[in-house]
Amino acid sequence: MITCSNCETAQFLQITQSRVYFEDGEMINEISETYECTLCGATGQYVYDEDHETETVSGDVELTKERPKFA
Repeated sequence: MITCSNCETAQFLQITQSRVYFEDGEMINEISETYECTLCGATGQYVYDEDHETETVSGDVELTKERPKFA
């Protein structure tokens, strides 16, 4: 789950930009999403790379497998 690192919740995150990259026209190779927290104004980016099977986040968002502290 992607959460705002300042507010510790995903509740106020909104996707402001989303891109999906296709290498051969059929398989998704990369997903890129930019987020903004409507509560505190923080921004961040999430990128999934299919070729390397990696997920990375930058800015004021974090990737967690746990439930958010605040719902």
